[in-house]
Amino acid sequence: IVLTGGDDHLWKTWGFPDGNILLTGEGHTDWISGCCFRPSGTQLVTSSGDTTVRIWDLSRRGCILILRGHSRAVRGCSWHSCGDFVASASMDGTSKIWDVNSERCRYTLRGHEESVNSIEFLPFSSTALTSSADKTLSLWDVRTVSRL
Repeated sequence: IVLTGGDDHLWKTWGFPDGNILLTGEGHTDWISGCCFRPSGTQLVTSSGDTTVRIWDLSRRGCILILRGHSRAVRGCSWHSCGDFVASASMDGTSKIWDVNSERCRYTLRGHEESVNSIEFLPFSSTALTSSADKTLSLWDVRTVSRL
């Protein structure tokens, strides 16, 4: 299964090798910039130009949580390997760590001078890597909200 998101505001899962569309999700009001499966495979996260991050349940075929807090488009998202946290990177110059269980922002990472274009958790760690339009990469300890 492959997951994609696009300018049509939709995410899609595709089966291979045939390339058939298995599921389609709608709800974002602008382009989808990122999408990622939860490690368990039961849910996915999407980020969008509409400034939101959304959690989708595949068995319910719908959005179960909308995370709001960025003031500009969200450029990317990722799940932590434990499955309890989602990270987002935004054109507002911040990244956020969201606690999916409490449905709130746990930490806001500040320090880039321009848009944060991507964020990824290092596997099985409390470290996140961000990339920015300011031409820098930063490693963050998300427990202390500090750069490494």
